[in-house]
Amino acid sequence: MKNTLFPVFLKTDSAHFLIVGGGNVGLEKTETLLRQNPDIKIRIVATYFHANLTEIGKKHSNITFLERPFEEQDLIGVDYVIIATDKPEVNLAIRELAKSKGIKVNAADQPALCDFYLGSIVNKGSLKIAISTNGKSPVLARRLREYFTEVIPDNIEESIEVLNTFRSQHKGDFQEKLSDLNKATASFQKNNEPKKYKRLAFTLASSFLMFFIGYGCSTLVTFSDIQNGLSLIPNEFYYMLLIGFVAQLIDGAVGLGYGVTCATSMMILGVKLPAISGSIHTAEMFSSAISGFSHYKFGNVNKRLLFWLASFGVVGAVLGAFFLVYLGNEYENFAYLVLSSYTFVIGVRLLVIAFKKIQMKKKIKFLGVLGFTGGFMDAFGGGGWGPIVTSTLLAKGRKSKYVVGTVSLAEFFITLAASIVFFTSLGVSHWYIVLGLILGGVIASPIAAKLAGRLPQKAALLFVSFLVIVFSVRVFLKII
Repeated sequence: MKNTLFPVFLKTDSAHFLIVGGGNVGLEKTETLLRQNPDIKIRIVATYFHANLTEIGKKHSNITFLERPFEEQDLIGVDYVIIATDKPEVNLAIRELAKSKGIKVNAADQPALCDFYLGSIVNKGSLKIAISTNGKSPVLARRLREYFTEVIPDNIEESIEVLNTFRSQHKGDFQEKLSDLNKATASFQKNNEPKKYKRLAFTLASSFLMFFIGYGCSTLVTFSDIQNGLSLIPNEFYYMLLIGFVAQLIDGAVGLGYGVTCATSMMILGVKLPAISGSIHTAEMFSSAISGFSHYKFGNVNKRLLFWLASFGVVGAVLGAFFLVYLGNEYENFAYLVLSSYTFVIGVRLLVIAFKKIQMKKKIKFLGVLGFTGGFMDAFGGGGWGPIVTSTLLAKGRKSKYVVGTVSLAEFFITLAASIVFFTSLGVSHWYIVLGLILGGVIASPIAAKLAGRLPQKAALLFVSFLVIVFSVRVFLKII
C-alpha cells in the first residue's frame, strides 16, 4: 500500500475546531490542539465532560462547551471536525454531514473516516516535526516523538536563529545561498560519523571476543562434556523455560499477569511455595529495573505516588516473603490452599477490569495501605502487584501513563526486597527455576513487544483471567 499522505502545517490562529465527545479521547484531542496554540478556537459538544476537560475550560476562554447531543447546526462556522465519541454509528453520521458541507474530519481510532490525522508532534522552539503512521500505530508515533524530543538538543533554537540571520543577510543569488547553507549545516551529518565508527568498532570487537572465548572453550570442553553437562540439568528447567516464555508473552500483550501466570503454572507442577515466589521475584527484578528506568527517563513517574507505593510496598513484601517461607515449610497444603484462593480472586478481579469502564478521577485514600497490601500479596503469592495496585489506580481515574510508569518503577524495589529475603532464607538451590524463567522471558520479549497493543485489551484480560481461574481451580481440586 502506498503512503499517499501529504504533510502540511496549519496556521491555527483563525481556524475553528469542533470536537464532538467530552470523554478521555476528547480530553486528549483538546490537549493536543492547545499544546500547539493555547489560543486556538475550540467548540466542544458532548453529553458528558471529563473533569480535567472542565478544568481546562475554566482556564481558556477560547473554548466553548455545549452540554447536549450533537446537532447539525454545530457545524456552522467550523473549519475542522474531530469526532471523539465511542459510538461508530454516530461518528459515521457526523462525518457524512460534515463532508456534505466540505468540512474536513478526524475520527478517533477510525482511520477510514478521517480526512486528516493528528500526528505526534515534536516541539523544539521554532522546530516542529509531525510524525504519522497513517493511522496504524499511534503508540509507535508517540515513541518516535519521545525519541526525537530527547536526541534533538534544547539549544536547536539558537542554531535556527543563526541560520535565519545568515540566510536573510546573504547577498548572493538562490544557488549561492543554497550552497553556503548546505556547507554551514554539513556538520550535522558529520556528527553522526564518529557514532557510526564507534558502533562498527564495538561490533567488530565484540564479535572477535566471542570468537576468542568460543575457540578457547572448545579446546577445554569437548562435545561429549557438553552432552554430559546438559544431562545434569533438571527437567524442571525446561518446564520453567516454557512457563517464562508464555508468561512474558501474556505480560507483553496485556501489561500485567506475569506473576500470577508463573505462580499458578508452577503450583500445578508441584514446585515448593517459597521457591515459586523467590524465583518469580528474582527473574522479574531484572525486567522491572529496565522498565522502571525507561519510564522514569520518559517522565512517566509520579514521585509522590512512587514514595508511598515503594516505601510501604517494601515493608509488605518483606513480611509477605518471611510469612511464606515459614508457612510454606510448616503448612504446605494449607499454603497451597491460600495461594490458589488468592490467584482465583486475582483472576476474578482481572475479569471485572475487562468489563469495567474508566471512571472519573477520584481521590485515593490510604496509598500506604494499597502499597503494603500489593507488596505483601505479591511476595506471598508470587505475583499480583500489577493486578492489585495498577487496577486500583486506574479504577480511580488516574492516567495510565503515570500509573504504569510509577507502578513499574516501584515494582523494582518490591521485587528486590522480596528477593533478598528469599535468597538469605533459601539460598540458591532453585537456580534452574530462576534461569529457566529469565531465559524464557528473554526469548519471548521480541515477540511480546510485537504483540503489545495488537491484542484488544478486553480480549487479552479475558484470556489471562480465564487462564488464572482455571489453573487456580485445578490446584484447589488437587489439594482437596
